[in-house]
Amino acid sequence: MRGPRPPAPPPAPPAPPPGRSGGRPERPSHGGLSATIRYTEYGIPHIVAKDYADLGFGTGWAQAADQVCTLADGFVTVRGERSRHFGPDAAPDLSLSSATTNLSSDLYFSGVRRAGTVEKLLAEPAPRGPSRDAEELMRGFAAGYNAWLAQNRITDPACRGAAWVRPVTALDVAARGFALSVLGGQGRAVDGITAARPPAPAAGAGTAQAPDAAATARAARELFAAGDADMGSNAVAFGGSTTANGRGLLLGNPHYPWQGGRRFWQSQQTIPGRLNVTGGSLLGSATVSIGHNAHVAWSHTVATGVTLNLHQLTLDPADPTVYLVDGRRERMTQRSVTVAVRNGAPVTRTQWWTRYGPVVTSLGASLPLPWTAASAYALNDPNAANLRGSDTALGFGRARGTDDVLASLRRTQGLPWVNTVAADSRGHTLFTQSQVLPRITDELAGRCSTPLGRVTYPSSGLAVLDGSRGECAPGRDRDAVQPGIFGPAAMPTLKDAPYAENSNDSAWLANADRPLTGYERIFGTVGTQRSMRTRGAIEDVAAMADRGGLTVRDLQGQQFADRAPAGDLTAADAARACAALPGSTATGSDGRTVDVRGACDVLAGWDRTMDTGSRGALLFDRFWRALTRTVPAGELWQVPFSPADPVRTPNTLNTGAKGVATALADAVGELRAAGVPLDAPLGEHQYVVRGGARIPVGGGTESLGVWNKVEPVWDPARGDYTDVTTGSSYIQAVGWNGGPCPVARTLLTYSQSSDPASPHHADQTRLFSAEKWVTSRFCERDVLASPALRIVRVRER
Repeated sequence: MRGPRPPAPPPAPPAPPPGRSGGRPERPSHGGLSATIRYTEYGIPHIVAKDYADLGFGTGWAQAADQVCTLADGFVTVRGERSRHFGPDAAPDLSLSSATTNLSSDLYFSGVRRAGTVEKLLAEPAPRGPSRDAEELMRGFAAGYNAWLAQNRITDPACRGAAWVRPVTALDVAARGFALSVLGGQGRAVDGITAARPPAPAAGAGTAQAPDAAATARAARELFAAGDADMGSNAVAFGGSTTANGRGLLLGNPHYPWQGGRRFWQSQQTIPGRLNVTGGSLLGSATVSIGHNAHVAWSHTVATGVTLNLHQLTLDPADPTVYLVDGRRERMTQRSVTVAVRNGAPVTRTQWWTRYGPVVTSLGASLPLPWTAASAYALNDPNAANLRGSDTALGFGRARGTDDVLASLRRTQGLPWVNTVAADSRGHTLFTQSQVLPRITDELAGRCSTPLGRVTYPSSGLAVLDGSRGECAPGRDRDAVQPGIFGPAAMPTLKDAPYAENSNDSAWLANADRPLTGYERIFGTVGTQRSMRTRGAIEDVAAMADRGGLTVRDLQGQQFADRAPAGDLTAADAARACAALPGSTATGSDGRTVDVRGACDVLAGWDRTMDTGSRGALLFDRFWRALTRTVPAGELWQVPFSPADPVRTPNTLNTGAKGVATALADAVGELRAAGVPLDAPLGEHQYVVRGGARIPVGGGTESLGVWNKVEPVWDPARGDYTDVTTGSSYIQAVGWNGGPCPVARTLLTYSQSSDPASPHHADQTRLFSAEKWVTSRFCERDVLASPALRIVRVRER
């Protein structure tokens, strides 16, 4: 049963009077846009403004104060100026595209500028284009960033005194949003778009081989696997029937990069009477991406939907830049782009565009798509027409429940590559895979796939359609915001389940007792093996829901349980196999004999967690990595996967597989070579260094299935994980207790500021290490009661 309906929350707070609760106004100025920023513990800003332009101004100012160098680097990227400042051959940080060199990045983003792509999207009337509120936020953000630059001195050595740190425009802010939108589409293919060249005139139709179908399908499966080493997430919403007070609970645990321009940044945004929302924003964004307000909390997980498709073009035998559609010739459009290069002559390249999108010659190094005299491939990315994400986020921020979250998604269709999980104060839950996908039904793929597409679509969801037939273009749903995408009615959605959970697998098992089926293959699979992390997460949250009486404290416990499902399934078997080895020795992959007898007891005694104090966690981690790297998945288990028992299968380690003893020898050998005891506590060898001090880090890698995922960097000489590339980022545990303020605990694992001189460069990282949380200060009384309260009034001068 649900608990009583909670009372309506109070209206958003007014701007505070000067100097309340010991806060001291700073930097008074005159005229133009303005905002009030109240800083509380850990440097978290609470931004109050009278309208959206001023709110954007305060947000841009506060983000610049914490992340000016990272923001400036991203603006250089979307302006297509990396080669001018950093040289053409250096590599970007991959936060805004997959480009492997600055030159490739610049050619793509300069092409976007030259075509006026973002300007055209800004000119679209809402809901196809951004609303006036969203545009005002972007305008204000640019002004706030610029005002901070004009009124402050940069201390971060990453860009102090750098010529590339310059004022920006609202168009730059919008271009950054565009880059995030196409990250899963054109952004995946930047190198293939900018390197595309017509075949030489002398090349015959059979000179270049067609892509190998099986190899392409394997590469596509890897490319479009959600929750890979780069980005993923967990999120769970619990309904009122499972909680102690009948209200909802939400635990969000996104896994995002710890460095670079895809970090989160935490704030509260308030326009009295109109908006009051708090949470994490992706850098450069003027809206809250993941967060809560007084009524509802939400998080996102990277979805399995394939956000692009290919069209295989049939070319005119006399001209490889002309393709045929329904027997008619269409000439490709040339987009000539010139990029300035440091210490060199400008570089000019031509990109080739079709009615379907750009010609592309690869989707990464492992998925070549050759342009021959007979055929080429064009990439369709519907998110290249999507600049609606800010309006989706604003809708969430104004929502009074999960129904309003869903309504915002249906009205704006602005999320390109994520699912949404939400819970509200009335006990409702929501999971929905409402993302922008090309409208490719299984029926369309069945009648329009090329021979390559007939292999890639079933296995990975990547459709390769016959571009020579007009009927093979993606269709249109009547309820869709833009042509060529699925409408809201097609989205896999689960409402009011006792729990709704996602860990980057498809929508199928958002609730294992209420599986979602019937969606098209491009959304994801049904009845297929789940990841280790999904299996562990469903076991955990289903048990929590069955137990009932849940509170925010239970969410906090789940975040830091650090259970390794792979260890639960295999460690005991591995220990027994170890003890049974003749002479307690095994042969490593290098042919050396290794005495492994000490490892047997360590594996048997390991507590099956990846806590910093866990002994045996490091040994099992290194063993498991070696094992899964060398033993094919089909040979790893004695009991295979069964769709009838998807959470508990496959299981039982196949200890007879040749690679088991080899992996054990390799793990033992590398730790001993580095002088690391086999039972060393994990935190002594898995850490980050901030300010010259080691900060132990708990959690584990993707294949271990740990909820608290981290992807650390291994130093074999030291036997240490010395940094984290990606993993748990902006974490929130949110509930309600019937009072006016949500009950929320948050944690930004890598802290607010990338400036090593900032007091907020590592403070929350130390909290993360100690498994402690920040108590959210959402209500006005709590903000003003902060012992760290500092009030800053910012204005344009």
